[in-house]
Amino acid sequence: MLTRATIDRVVSAALDEDAPWGDITSEYLIVETATARADLVARENGVFSGGDVFVAAFRLTDPRVEVELVVEDGEWFEAGAVLAVVSGPARSVLTAERIGLNFTQRMSGIATLTGRYVAEVAHTGARIADTRKTTPGLRAFERHAVVNGGGHNHRYSLSDAVMAKDNHLAVVARSGISVTAALQGAIARLPHTTHVEVEVDRLDQIEPVLAAGIDTIMLDNFSLDDLRAGVAQIAGRATVEASGGVSLATVRAIAETGVDVISVGALTHSAPALDLGLDIRIS
Repeated sequence: MLTRATIDRVVSAALDEDAPWGDITSEYLIVETATARADLVARENGVFSGGDVFVAAFRLTDPRVEVELVVEDGEWFEAGAVLAVVSGPARSVLTAERIGLNFTQRMSGIATLTGRYVAEVAHTGARIADTRKTTPGLRAFERHAVVNGGGHNHRYSLSDAVMAKDNHLAVVARSGISVTAALQGAIARLPHTTHVEVEVDRLDQIEPVLAAGIDTIMLDNFSLDDLRAGVAQIAGRATVEASGGVSLATVRAIAETGVDVISVGALTHSAPALDLGLDIRIS
């Protein structure tokens, strides 16, 4: 969840980075009494995300600046739409402009890309989920944007759920313990509310994993034929997640194999920033 405390902490750090000793351009060029009105304008179609973050950039710079959000997070808009209106002391508006834009452009880009993935699989039962491939320090912001685009969040951190990946299983194999026994031992010690997921990359790994009573099995980098075979083999005994090789060009076919979840790292690590601009009118 994207809380106000998290927003204020991250945005404050960004403002300190951008103007560590003040905005000398605005302070020396703009008279102190000048005021400004600025429209946040979309240069392309997309999904809005980061409204509270945009507001925080101006609020934390100067509480006298007022921001009116015209659209809500998760709302689609077209190029030319006014998304927010900012008004207040001109120096403060200009100082906060780039930080407000940086966050909102980044988050709206993620939300827009997620929305495109979600639209591709809308005719199936598959849900689109993100991964932990997020920008360090910005996970809450980026995952909020995924939800705004209609996607779902995977585990938030290493502390939230058990997710045994190929490297974990490689270490287990070297210890001489079977995968089934190792998983059963872990499950026996875990709280009953903890979700357990295991990644496999071959069909013959499925049965030993399912025998341990896990909750979700990830079919990693499977071909479409193997995904269909895996779904049939699992037969409802666990939630089936597909991962690896997912793009806008492939996600529809992957969803049509019958998997329940498709995790897409590109939602956060490759989403382009959306083109938004702050058009200022000085009064």
